[in-house]
Amino acid sequence: MDCLTRCQWMEFSNIEEARVEKTKMINGEESRVLSECVTCFACDEYCPYESHPFDLITELQEKYNSLNINPGILESTITRFAPHDQVRLKEIDPNKPVLNKCGLSKINAKQMEGQLFENLQYVSGLDFFCNLMYHHYARDSIIKERAPIILENIKLQGIKEMICFHDECYGFYASYCPRNNIELPPGFKPVHIYNYLYNYLKEHEFNIKPLNLRIAYQRSCSNRFIPEVDEWVDKICNLIGVVRVHRKYDRENALCCGGIFATLDKKALGRKTQNDNINDMIDHDAEACVYNCSMCKESLGSKVERKGLKNYILSDLCRLALGESLD
Repeated sequence: MDCLTRCQWMEFSNIEEARVEKTKMINGEESRVLSECVTCFACDEYCPYESHPFDLITELQEKYNSLNINPGILESTITRFAPHDQVRLKEIDPNKPVLNKCGLSKINAKQMEGQLFENLQYVSGLDFFCNLMYHHYARDSIIKERAPIILENIKLQGIKEMICFHDECYGFYASYCPRNNIELPPGFKPVHIYNYLYNYLKEHEFNIKPLNLRIAYQRSCSNRFIPEVDEWVDKICNLIGVVRVHRKYDRENALCCGGIFATLDKKALGRKTQNDNINDMIDHDAEACVYNCSMCKESLGSKVERKGLKNYILSDLCRLALGESLD
């Protein structure tokens, strides 16, 4: 019952109550879990049996329209991130890795500069966008509908090794597709950006200047699908002289950034979640909050700054450790 009893946004009087709600969902029935869920995906990591309970939750949320998202917002979001009818191919070397800048490449443009990225070939745009964000909108059907299109584009582009800048992107290829029996292109290998960063730093370790910085790490929701990636954060921090503070709301007990809460009509809960999270960072003497997800940074960044902490995407800290300026 860990998937429900450990949830930080739902309360159950006892295990039996949680079991009743879980049984309802297993039987395809409506449950209060579906509407109270904040789509943080933590239940997937809490489950000791790797049963991926959120897959069932999101499927039923769509069936019963449990999140009750404004239809206009839902429709515009679905349309906005749709792939094109025909992919525009570019010339690449299939024997070298390709950075996927994602459909949000403009938001992350500044984070993809400097020596870490300047020699990487890349693809970007909606034709290579994973669409996992629709888990937050209870539209798993959109992800499944677009998955074959995105994978076919990868095949047509001839990409064999793709460096994924976001947890969502890597999670799509490394977790979502395999557990949904969606076949990846032959010979295709996804690589998480943290794996790439660590290897680059090791190769240039003699150039690293320790940052001597205490940081609070903000895990993204999609990192719950790929918890093994979290160890790369520690490895990178150790290499660049950064301390990841031990705090209440980190690792398995991490809190969602709260960015989606307003869309789910849970504004008050979102404010409390963000305040609890940021106060926890301050209580443990963090000097900065560090992210993988640009939307987490967008959601928490200004509030973090008002409390006197700095904001960084982890790759930016790597650039600083290599002696680069972020200006």
